[in-house]
Amino acid sequence: MRRGIRGVTVTALVAGLALTASACGSGGDDGSGNAGGELAGTVTFWDTSNDAEKATYRKLAEGFQKEHPKVHVQYVNVPFGDANAKFKNAAGGNSGAPDVMRTEVAWTADFANLGYLAPLDGTPALDKPDDYLPQAVGSTRFKGKTYAAPQVIDTLGLFYNKKILKDAGVEVPKTFTELATAAKKIKAKTGATALYLRGDDPYWFLPYLYGEGGDMVNARDKVIEIDDGAGVKAFKTIKDLVDSKAAVTDATDGQENQLKALKDGTVAMAIDGPWDIEGARAGKAFKDKENLGVAPVPGGSTAQGSPQGGWNLSVYAGSKNLQAAYAFVKYMSSASVQQQTTEQLSLLPTRKSVYDVPAVKKNEMVKFFKPAVDGAVQRPWIAEGNSLFEPIKVQMNKVLTGSATPEQAAKATGDAYRKLLKDYK
Repeated sequence: MRRGIRGVTVTALVAGLALTASACGSGGDDGSGNAGGELAGTVTFWDTSNDAEKATYRKLAEGFQKEHPKVHVQYVNVPFGDANAKFKNAAGGNSGAPDVMRTEVAWTADFANLGYLAPLDGTPALDKPDDYLPQAVGSTRFKGKTYAAPQVIDTLGLFYNKKILKDAGVEVPKTFTELATAAKKIKAKTGATALYLRGDDPYWFLPYLYGEGGDMVNARDKVIEIDDGAGVKAFKTIKDLVDSKAAVTDATDGQENQLKALKDGTVAMAIDGPWDIEGARAGKAFKDKENLGVAPVPGGSTAQGSPQGGWNLSVYAGSKNLQAAYAFVKYMSSASVQQQTTEQLSLLPTRKSVYDVPAVKKNEMVKFFKPAVDGAVQRPWIAEGNSLFEPIKVQMNKVLTGSATPEQAAKATGDAYRKLLKDYK
């Protein structure tokens, strides 16, 4: 899965994306999805997984039919970059929306606020809710109701080249200050730059902000926080890392450029997520797969933290087959399916019980990222959550190119937030 606010490669939709209203959420014999008390009809599922994941998700989704022979699962893979807008267009036009959608965690509150999602409280969709990781539940709630079931959880970690750090005689940095200090030894002894810094995507700005004890907003008290001292320090940190040559960055395709630099060994470290483990290992620097290490993201001057990401399963409020849709969400977020997802794709489950399964415990990616997930910072789960990133992106570019100071960037971001969030201080 390629995480990010921008720079996600958009591929063509699979054949059959243009769904008719009758095919989407069609009911059973009586139009309710029940035929003589048995689930029936069609459940359309929009899956936003990537090319490496979609075959597995399709097989898992269609496995629902074995449990409910009278239900047909219509699987549609929708590229991540298209999915948000396509769902809003379909749901807003009351035509072609799926019964169930795999939604990025920040989308749930947005879709719920628009009235496009069915509340799941008291429905079969929320099976054994106490088994979910507490941090995975936050993004499913909006204004006191639950609008999704957690499916996958992730966060950012520090990928590092063990050989380069060993040759340079440095330890894995625990703070960005340590990283900047180690950068000189790394360059002198190996020729590599210490860090690839994602300057093109505001999601990657959050570890710097959290590291200074800051946040974008305080959603509980409705206060803008990004333009305080922590925000200024965060912008200053990324500027200093690049200016000192401890880090390299660019404003184009940071996703591909970062991965290539890591794979080629031209950088010693990069902040990335579990979706890029296998991509990194495909490079010449990691012919020995054991050479790739993953640690928590470095901390700032006062704290350490990386943003919580992941995917939820939501039900369209206009579904004509709600009972079957609820049952499908229950199935797809079950411990059994989550275990299979981890075993086949190495994605992190959202159910506590799945982490006790021996095969999951032994999974290398789980070992890498479970500690990072445990320390991940929940983003503000508000309807405007996604919109908070664009002002950061604009100001990151200005700071890194020298057209704005950290102080100016923090203030401009805060001003943009106040226009977006009218009732925030």
